[in-house]
Amino acid sequence: MGFVTDYVSPLLSRAGAAPLTDDTLIDHHGVAWHYGDPLGEQRFTSAIIDRSHRVVIAVSGPDAPAFLNNLVSQKLDDAPDGFSAAALDLDAQGHILHHMDVTRQEDTFYLDVPHLQADSLLDYLRKMVFWSDVTIDVTNLGILTLFGTLPLPEGCLARIVDWAGPPRTDLFVERTLIDATTAQLESAGGQLAGLMTFTAARVNAREPELAADLDAKSIPHESTELLRRAVHLDKGCYRGQETVSRVHNLGRSPRALVLLHLDGSAPTQPAPGTPITSGGRTVGRLGTVVHDHELGPIALGLVKRSAMSATLVAGDTALAVDPDSIPDDSTPRPGRAAIDRLRGL
Repeated sequence: MGFVTDYVSPLLSRAGAAPLTDDTLIDHHGVAWHYGDPLGEQRFTSAIIDRSHRVVIAVSGPDAPAFLNNLVSQKLDDAPDGFSAAALDLDAQGHILHHMDVTRQEDTFYLDVPHLQADSLLDYLRKMVFWSDVTIDVTNLGILTLFGTLPLPEGCLARIVDWAGPPRTDLFVERTLIDATTAQLESAGGQLAGLMTFTAARVNAREPELAADLDAKSIPHESTELLRRAVHLDKGCYRGQETVSRVHNLGRSPRALVLLHLDGSAPTQPAPGTPITSGGRTVGRLGTVVHDHELGPIALGLVKRSAMSATLVAGDTALAVDPDSIPDDSTPRPGRAAIDRLRGL
């Protein structure tokens, strides 16, 4: 279907608007990477960020809560009106296939994803309908993300996002109203910032974007934020749940998503997907790379837990793992503790 590759936001015609031209796996087509001041825009206290290139799928009908609850990692069968969270679709081995944000308004669930995931997610949902009384549609809604506090326009569905980044509200706006809604927010004190501002905040929050930051072998436990925001550990009955439960109760993932600081003196920065090596041995995979207005060049990286303290490079660029992003492995696994009790240890 090519949902968003042909989409161009009206805000891309604003003065100073510049798209991202790098060869990257970050979802960016059709919106501005910045509006002329890429680092200065990250300092805005009330930023408006155009993310209207994301695809928003609506799932409605009497069976929608149970239908989605049986397919994804989030508990949705009793989700109240106004509920928002992230969710994952996994394969039978627990590998991540789709990563979506989910918002419920009345009897409709809105699932928004990068365009690269949209075709396959829509196809999967429709194939799983069988006798469920649900309707699945692609909407013409786009996302405007607000950092800070601004008065919200009337008539927009808004969600408060519980993440590790700055205070964030996502607005669902008809794409034909993106320009007018943005102008209204600007008149209330908001300042237009590019997708680079969101990306820097996302990397600092260690929030992965599937295509850029994870790979075909990734499981939820590799990302602390995904596990916290997208996986309900007290529910079952979804594909891949056995892996989620087993790793949570008995073990740890061999890799973890961490924040990396890059050597800023390198002439070029490596691209997402570049192998991370130590002593010539591959120990990970580089994800999103972005310049932060305070930290300089930073990135997300999937790194083997055993290599966190090693000397790391991606291409010709030296990397350093941010120590605050290393997962705490000292907490006993609940299933392992139960086994030890049975053994009398």
